[in-house]
Amino acid sequence: MWCYRGGSISTEPRINDRIRVPEVRLVGPSGEQVGIVPLAKALELAQEYDLDLVEVAASARPPVCKLMDYGKFKYESAMKAREARKNQAHTVIKEMKLRPKIDPHDYDTKKGHVVRFLKQGDKVKITIMFRGREQSRPELGYRLLQRLASDVEELGFIESNPKQDGRNMIMVLGPHKKKTEAMAEAREAQAARKAERQGTVAADEATPSEEAAPVEAADATDAEVTEADAGEANAEA
Repeated sequence: MWCYRGGSISTEPRINDRIRVPEVRLVGPSGEQVGIVPLAKALELAQEYDLDLVEVAASARPPVCKLMDYGKFKYESAMKAREARKNQAHTVIKEMKLRPKIDPHDYDTKKGHVVRFLKQGDKVKITIMFRGREQSRPELGYRLLQRLASDVEELGFIESNPKQDGRNMIMVLGPHKKKTEAMAEAREAQAARKAERQGTVAADEATPSEEAAPVEAADATDAEVTEADAGEANAEA
């Protein structure tokens, strides 16, 4: 009976001497089809080109192998995967809680947070919390939610209409802008701010100091006075 004794199963493709088949379908360095050749011939060509023989389709009959720089291939693949993770958009739902009789200043503060979340491409769950006798006035919460949705309609839309959930009333706002677009704009804005700071520093370094100007003027005045004194002394002589 076969028994698995642990250890990880390698997902790396077989390369060079690790390939154990009599012949392969060979693809050249530029993607050209060489055809079916003996494994020994394929390894000989790999050595001649100073490249690796990499098995790219093990399930084919015969397996498909390609001549390539495997180290460079792995590096480029890792960079592409890293860039893909960097640009990957994760759906995030932020939450903002309000009271039916919220103070105008507090409302503006809460609305500012909602605006920031929507600009970042995130959804926002708005929760109106009722207490005591407020539960008998659900229209207060409904009007407040409609007011908030109207105030931020340029950035988001009502994805889930207001609905009562026990002592709370909930509404979900969705952003007009996709998360990937918001991330790209944020990176562009950051790069623009960095370039502006660098330009300001360069301009400051290129501006000549103005402290030396009064000194030069004073020296010029002293020189004029000295010449005048010398003229008077010659006249007296």
